[in-house]
Amino acid sequence: MKLNSKLFDSIRVSGKKDATPTRDRSPPCQWKGCEKPGPHRAPMGRGRDGEFYNFCIDHVRQYNHSYNYFDGMSDVEVDEFRKDAITGHRPTWKSGANAWAHGTRDDGRAAEAAGRVGPQATRGPRVYRSSRAATSPEYRRQLKPLERKSLRVMDLKDDASKEDIKTKFKELVKLHHPDANGGDSRSEEKLREIIQAYNHLKQVGLV
Repeated sequence: MKLNSKLFDSIRVSGKKDATPTRDRSPPCQWKGCEKPGPHRAPMGRGRDGEFYNFCIDHVRQYNHSYNYFDGMSDVEVDEFRKDAITGHRPTWKSGANAWAHGTRDDGRAAEAAGRVGPQATRGPRVYRSSRAATSPEYRRQLKPLERKSLRVMDLKDDASKEDIKTKFKELVKLHHPDANGGDSRSEEKLREIIQAYNHLKQVGLV
């Protein structure tokens, strides 16, 4: 090994000053009258979350011994705080409830889902009907030729209701009754057709 090598010249040997301990850079203790370093943090209290005092070991122990986070709170407030602390102070609701039920939606549906307000709360369970039944007050199947002919005999349209047929039948009976027409055979024949037509409509369930 060559002692005059450039590698030896590049090696540095640390002096005594590097062996001295690093000076404590902790902030000073904030206890009144204390001049020691304060490396230990202590919470400032309720309402100042995230803020801390800096104390030395002796004063942080003294501070923690008398520290009371609930100072100034009533027993009810303390109980509510402890219950909320179980869930991390986050809102909760019963299993199966949705956003509307626990009030996080502000469009009125939450109260309706809970049964407090809204049309469903007063009119009972919702009834679903077919589109044809919803658009027509009295849905009727497609008429057969004989049914349509019976309506024409009574001077009625295809969309005539049961009440329309009954009312029209009474009017026609009075109009074509033999007593009202002096025994006219044509009125008697017309009355017979009307009665037959009415009976047929009654048999098929249109009356």
